Amino acid sequence: MTEWHIFTGMKIPPLFHRFLHTLLDIFSGKNLWGHVLAIMVTFLLVTSGFDWWYFMHFHASAPARFLFSAVWLGTFVPVVIPVILLVWGYAMKKFSLINTGWALGQSALLGWMVSSFYKIFTGRPGPAFRGHTPLIDISHVFRFGFWRGGIFWGWPSSHTTIAFAMAFALFFLFRKSRWARLLAPLYALYIGLGVSMSIHWFSDVIAGAVFGWIIGWVVGTSFLRRSAPPSGGRMPD
Repeated sequence: MTEWHIFTGMKIPPLFHRFLHTLLDIFSGKNLWGHVLAIMVTFLLVTSGFDWWYFMHFHASAPARFLFSAVWLGTFVPVVIPVILLVWGYAMKKFSLINTGWALGQSALLGWMVSSFYKIFTGRPGPAFRGHTPLIDISHVFRFGFWRGGIFWGWPSSHTTIAFAMAFALFFLFRKSRWARLLAPLYALYIGLGVSMSIHWFSDVIAGAVFGWIIGWVVGTSFLRRSAPPSGGRMPD
């Protein structure tokens, strides 16, 4: 069954377009090397003491105060932007907007799922501080096991994973657009830097960026293929 024409009766919502296949792609083949890279870089950043050094130097800095809005943007943008694109696209009957909205929605959902999956088993607490005063160096603490730290904090950063997943899905969907290639990664970088100076360790953010890039690449290329009309067909505006 072809899935490109959303105005026909589809059995599977476009949010779940090739969902299982995409999820398997994220955890298989050459993408597995990305997961290994995220783990290795995290190990180096933690054992070298860089995570604690970075936190001590930036958590109460002027850049941290300037970038703190990333915590809120990274929470609401993944919900608001796909909804706006979908409402706009359906109202205008414009396939490109609708396809982009579903792609960003799937990227956000998969970003949350992948980061939550790792958090369930790593149980890493975030930086602990009161006001501008760090409490103790717990950058090396991981509570490996099952559900020992919940899924709302820890390794990797969900804010960063989702931001990079959405940004690079957009990047690959509109790879010929100079603005998409520029603004999408800048948004993801803003979110990552913002949370790295407040609610996450630096290595949480680096791992999230790697996972997000993988998700964005897989989802972006999948929805790019979805946007192509079937043989002999014509894609609606």
